Amino acid sequence: MSRANFYFLGFCALIVFDTFSQICFKMAAIQAEPFLMEGAWVIRVLETPWVYGAIFGYLGAFITWLSLLRHAPVGPAFAASHLEVVGVIVISVPLFGEFLTVSQMVGAILVVAGVVCLAQGETQSHAHL
Repeated sequence: MSRANFYFLGFCALIVFDTFSQICFKMAAIQAEPFLMEGAWVIRVLETPWVYGAIFGYLGAFITWLSLLRHAPVGPAFAASHLEVVGVIVISVPLFGEFLTVSQMVGAILVVAGVVCLAQGETQSHAHL
């Protein structure tokens, strides 16, 4: 597997795991409503399978992140780890009926553009070595 394919697949897996975790946390919060700082609320949270999905997602993201850090440059890797914000925004629209604002769309585009710029810069710096 080429280095580029490894990075691409790794970052896709990281985005999927992180996005899955965030969606599971939201689903757990919805199912455990109403939020009250009491033991009964904690029990409701622990009874929903979504909280365990979130833990699974975070473990998957952690293992994927550690694997990527062994091989990927830190700058682009750190930036790409923030792409889950874009994933959550995209999934939240159909799943939760949320609406995208113009500022959210611009922010998502800027996050993706920033990751692309960092990746391009890293590729060009390796080409000159």
